[in-house]
Amino acid sequence: MENNQPTPAIELRNLHKSFGLAQIIQGVDLAIHKQERHAIIGPNGAGKSTLFNLITGKYVPTAGGVFLHGENVSGMKPYQINRMGLSRSFQITNIFAKMTVFENIRCGLLWSMGYKYSFWHLVNRQRNVTDRAEEILQQINLLERRDELAGVLTYAEQRALEIGIAIAGGADIVMLDEPTAGMSASETSYMVDLIRKVTEDKTLIIVEHDMGVVFDLADRISVLVYGEIIATDEPQNVRESAAVQEAYLGTAVEEAG
Repeated sequence: MENNQPTPAIELRNLHKSFGLAQIIQGVDLAIHKQERHAIIGPNGAGKSTLFNLITGKYVPTAGGVFLHGENVSGMKPYQINRMGLSRSFQITNIFAKMTVFENIRCGLLWSMGYKYSFWHLVNRQRNVTDRAEEILQQINLLERRDELAGVLTYAEQRALEIGIAIAGGADIVMLDEPTAGMSASETSYMVDLIRKVTEDKTLIIVEHDMGVVFDLADRISVLVYGEIIATDEPQNVRESAAVQEAYLGTAVEEAG
């Protein structure tokens, strides 16, 4: 990049991923700006989940690189990337169902607050951890359910808790994989408002099928088709693109509009 341009939060350079003879990601180049809300959309089988897993370290690129704040993180373990400031959620809700709501958030906080492999601290006595956990619970509207088991929360509440865990470690880049999947219209509206609130001043990368959610949240949208990005632009330009409509959106644009 030129010296007068800010370093992207995430940059993908000629990224490829193959599984045997199957080429899933084919030369993706993409720069996502700091504090941008960026949506990645595309039809089933386009490679969205693979791209997500390449960025977060679950998969190692076949070629090309993933750069986090200008540093090449290709081949790093997911926990190493997480500790550099990137956190994610999953398509399938991933929480500790037999722990309380509060304990779930506290687990997400401990490393970032310096408690790491600290066997001589009694965590229940760490007031700073408790205070921060309750702040996050307030943000995600779950403070009143603080002492309930996470497994008894509603589906939407569990997804909110997972987002709370994702931001608990202090990540400045948050990646959400299908955060509104399976939700009713009212739950989706609630979740969009929540995501907007908790990712303020953060970089958000979201994979989502609901075009209403995408157009409501995203500053820019990238359209992935058969492992290649065919467009990256502001929502209105993506909405009006004939190539994008032909490749993916179709009538979904009219429904979302």
